[in-house]
Amino acid sequence: MTSHITESVAAPPAAARRRAPGRLFTAWGPALPLLLFTLATLVLPALRLLHDTFALPDGGYGFDHIVKVARNPVDRQAIGGSLALGLTQATLATALGAPAAWLITRMRLGGRAFWLSLMNVASNFAGIGLAFGFVALIGSTGMLTLVLKGLFGIEDNPFPSLGSFNGMNVVYLYFNVPMFVLLTLPALSVLKDDWQEAAAVCHATRWQFWRHVGLPVLAPFVIAGWLLVFTWTIGVYAVAYAIGSSPSATKLITLQIGSTLESSVFGLGRAAVLSVLLMILAIGATLLYRLSLRRAARWL
Repeated sequence: MTSHITESVAAPPAAARRRAPGRLFTAWGPALPLLLFTLATLVLPALRLLHDTFALPDGGYGFDHIVKVARNPVDRQAIGGSLALGLTQATLATALGAPAAWLITRMRLGGRAFWLSLMNVASNFAGIGLAFGFVALIGSTGMLTLVLKGLFGIEDNPFPSLGSFNGMNVVYLYFNVPMFVLLTLPALSVLKDDWQEAAAVCHATRWQFWRHVGLPVLAPFVIAGWLLVFTWTIGVYAVAYAIGSSPSATKLITLQIGSTLESSVFGLGRAAVLSVLLMILAIGATLLYRLSLRRAARWL
């Protein structure tokens, strides 16, 4: 009798172990195509880039490719240009996008829908088409440039060259500011109107409310948007290629990778090193982004 009871007690764990693979497949089966796609398009290429970064032409592994990139002045300019452009764009997009997002949240439904539709169109209109639009508008023979020359007799182009650092900032702001607004707009709903009313009841000024409540609550969301804009900016290629193809244009990491893949004069190790650098920057920004959102989750 005792043995039968023992067997009956021990049976459920064994049955549970037999059902475990089925439960695992049921839980992860729908995500299996996405996981395989991620493995094929992200993980395996990343491993190949790491291999090409350290692989030597004569066999073995070393830091020769990294040293060559570090000693190449053009590559150093590209790294510095991408970092400077990313930092500038993230800061400008935050300075312009945060107030714009706040104003949109205070609008009525019709006005909010109108501005959100414009932001969606602007944030998705990038690449070659956007570059051509700016060339046709403020290029050396652009429509607005010719109009200003005809009206005021301006000989030189009053706008910065699109391939210069200032020109790239003008073009990139077109889609970075709307993207920042769309990223941070849902987070602004965390700031409740009741908090402002409670602060007013306690005789707090508007500045005191924003200093002690509003800005501390919104800061993690704003920082997260800043990080995403920075990551997106340093990885853009199509717009940079369209407006930065001239020799005097600002050097960027993505442009150096593209030129290396087109010519292969220096071998693919150079492109692999620059690509791994972009991966490291993106991973670091993503980790900081998750930390910011974890801090912001306290208010949700």
